Amino acid sequence: MILRHAAPALLGLSLITGPAQALDLSTMSDAEREQFGAQVREYLLENPEVIIEAINILEQRNAAAEAAADKDLVAANAEELFNDGYSWVGGNPEGDITLVEFMDYRCGYCRRAVPEVASLLAEDGNIRLVIKEFPILGDASVLSSRFAVATKHVAGDDAYKQVHDALLEFTGEPSEVALRRISDGLGLDSDAIIAAMDSEQVTDEITRTRALAQRMQISGTPSFVLGTEMLRGFLPADQMLQIANGVRAERG
Repeated sequence: MILRHAAPALLGLSLITGPAQALDLSTMSDAEREQFGAQVREYLLENPEVIIEAINILEQRNAAAEAAADKDLVAANAEELFNDGYSWVGGNPEGDITLVEFMDYRCGYCRRAVPEVASLLAEDGNIRLVIKEFPILGDASVLSSRFAVATKHVAGDDAYKQVHDALLEFTGEPSEVALRRISDGLGLDSDAIIAAMDSEQVTDEITRTRALAQRMQISGTPSFVLGTEMLRGFLPADQMLQIANGVRAERG
């Protein structure tokens, strides 16, 4: 009878002889539907591993769909991600693959990512790094990013990297006094940097990065783009290296 084998057929299991039969619940009587429901319940209670299997398949499908959607986002925003003309570029500028990092100076996981990114760049040697200032953790984050970006505009890329590293190690509140102490300690023109922090140029850079992050559906830090892949969160260097090699392999 159809009802006898309805649960396995509905779940797509090869537990009956011959092809699975289509099941039209609308043609059942109330009694038949009740019997069918009871049989499905009985089958699942006797075979709970089927539920786990179905959940795993669903999660795999969702993950694949999300990865494909992320690749589309990367492709649609590639120019702004990799060649915006204002973000700091490090690593190997001529590398065959680019790692883009959206970061916030007040983010603990961003600080944890520092040695991992450094290890990745040292081990691979053919990765280009792009830093995106994405302050999302309050006024202190915004102040720190404005200071870093202003340093780049006033004193250049090398000075920016020094300030960037100092801010990621800094544990206090980023007041003007504290920021001056950082730039003074690096021998920079603190007055010029502080004056540039509220400039339209600095504001525009941070605003453009925020808009890009919104298009990329990025809401947390650190977030990375590695070649064609979105990495939403902190990853150790060895995993990022595997992904980088996978991206290269896809290219052929």
